[in-house]
Amino acid sequence: MLTSLALFASAAALAADPSPAAQQLLADADARIQKHRTADAVIKLTPKPGEILTAGTKVRIEQVRHAFLFGSNVFNLGRLRAPQDNEAYARRFAELLNFATLAFYWWSYEPQQGQPAYERSRRAAEWCWENGIVPKGHPLAWNWVDPSWLPGDPDAVMHMQLTRISQCAQHFKGQIQYWDVVNEATHYDRPELKNKKAVKLTAAIAKIGVGPYVRKAFLAARKASPQAKLIINDYRLDADFENRVLKQLVDESGEKLYDVIGLQSHQHGGAIPAERLWAVCERFAKYGKPLHWTETTFVSGEQGHNLAETRPGFKWDSTPEGEKRQAQDVTRFYTLLFSHPAVEAITWWDFSDQGAWQRAPAGLLRKDMSPKPAYEALLKLIKGKWWTTTEAVVEQGGTLRFHGFYGQYRVTVGEGEKERKGQFTLKPATTEPIQVELQ
Repeated sequence: MLTSLALFASAAALAADPSPAAQQLLADADARIQKHRTADAVIKLTPKPGEILTAGTKVRIEQVRHAFLFGSNVFNLGRLRAPQDNEAYARRFAELLNFATLAFYWWSYEPQQGQPAYERSRRAAEWCWENGIVPKGHPLAWNWVDPSWLPGDPDAVMHMQLTRISQCAQHFKGQIQYWDVVNEATHYDRPELKNKKAVKLTAAIAKIGVGPYVRKAFLAARKASPQAKLIINDYRLDADFENRVLKQLVDESGEKLYDVIGLQSHQHGGAIPAERLWAVCERFAKYGKPLHWTETTFVSGEQGHNLAETRPGFKWDSTPEGEKRQAQDVTRFYTLLFSHPAVEAITWWDFSDQGAWQRAPAGLLRKDMSPKPAYEALLKLIKGKWWTTTEAVVEQGGTLRFHGFYGQYRVTVGEGEKERKGQFTLKPATTEPIQVELQ
């Protein structure tokens, strides 16, 4: 959950006076979105036995889910200070998003050895599936804090770490489809880790090296849950991440052991310039794997990092000016990334200000669960501008044509007792007519 302050300095000027390169990238975004996120399709409707579907019949086509993964961490689901807060949090999350990150931080997930919080995760994953949301586990391995019961022997610690990966992935096989397997491995040995709370895990990684560590971790996760999508996640978005981790995360034949590259973007200090954001996507797209922007924040108050900790008595509040800026930053960020063909997911970090990381006003909801302008802006994009609801007319032979965003759809023919429905999924590279049976 960290970002490199040196890598991404404050870029508040982007909002007021974007560079020509940024202007061009944003001006062309809608055209790229149409090219990479939508398609023409032919639907072949099959009526119920004994029924006839005549040419000229109107059909309503409604998108029900995006193929693209729009997410947030869902750490505070059911854990807020009041029942009405929990209800609003869950309702607004499901209204907007289709992807959720569940917490698996080892030190808090298993405070007593042998007693992991599986039941908590099971309930959260079930809530996700009941609401059409894909759950992801985060993370299986991260040397940020040592579980208090770890031994002092590095070999024993690494064995326990790999066992933990296997057990979690196996336990939720089929229920959790995505895993951040290793978190922030590039500079696992940075001073704030070695000198604070992760001495044992850091020493265990140091003994075998980054390459063997990430390879063993991914092989363990793959064996435990073969169908899961495995993510290597980092806050470093530069050549160090490539050289120290990605190029090491291959098997003996050179095949990549990861399915997705995870990129963090905590922008508490200001928005990443559009041209730099695009350059990061281009840098990692060359590896031929989908990109997930796994941890994204813009604050809606004073910009900066750890302000609540570094300023005694400082109350980091959301402000009207900050909320306006946050909504503008969110719109640009999501529009640009949605237009890049390699990006498959964007995950917000902390859905509400209540309980947010660094106590920052970084949520899409305020502490009272009311939506900020950033929430409303995303809703207008995800369920408005980038959402397909249309009508088409049946042609001879029961076919119809439409243009829409990739995702899952419902078709409706007729009304009342004669109403018939069907479902289909519009995917990239679909060339044949999509068969839909009406029920």
